[in-house]
Amino acid sequence: MSKIIKLLAGMPQVVEDRWCVMREPHVPVAESSAWTIFPLSALQPQENKVTPEVRAVWIAPDDDFETLVVQLLKLDLIAVDFPVFRDGRGYSIATLLRTRYGWTGELRAIGDVLRDQLNYMRRCGFDSFAVRADKDIHDAIKSFTHYSVRYQGAVDDPVPLFRRRHG
Repeated sequence: MSKIIKLLAGMPQVVEDRWCVMREPHVPVAESSAWTIFPLSALQPQENKVTPEVRAVWIAPDDDFETLVVQLLKLDLIAVDFPVFRDGRGYSIATLLRTRYGWTGELRAIGDVLRDQLNYMRRCGFDSFAVRADKDIHDAIKSFTHYSVRYQGAVDDPVPLFRRRHG
C-alpha cells in the first residue's frame, strides 16, 4: 500500500493510502474498487456504458469541472492532477473548489507533486498530497516546517499579516 501526506488536525502526517488512482479510463468497472479515484469523465453519463459508483474523481488541468460541481460536492474525495511541475493550474482549481464552491471534503494533489510545492498547495486548500513515487515522502514532509510567517491571505488563512498585527 502506498503512502501519502495528510493533514490531520492541521498537522502533516505520513499515512497509508487506501485510494488508487485510475489513470486509464477504459478499465472495466468490475476491476475497479470502492477506493478508486476515477477520471472526472466518470461523472458524465455515457450511452450504452455502465457508470460505476463514483466516490472520488481526479481533475486534469484542462477539465471543465465547473459544469459538474453539483455532482462533485457529493463525493468523498477530489484529487487534482499536476501532470508536470511547472503546470500551476491545479492551484487555481483547488482555490476555486474551496472558496467559490465550498468544498469541505478531502482535496488531494496527485501527479508531479514535489517537496517544494507542498506548502503552497496547502495554502490553496489541499489537505492530502501524493508525493511523486521516486521521491522520499519522509523528506518531503519536512517542507511544512520551512515557513513560520505568511504575509498574504490564502485559503488556509485568509487574513493577511498586516490585518493580524493590527487587530
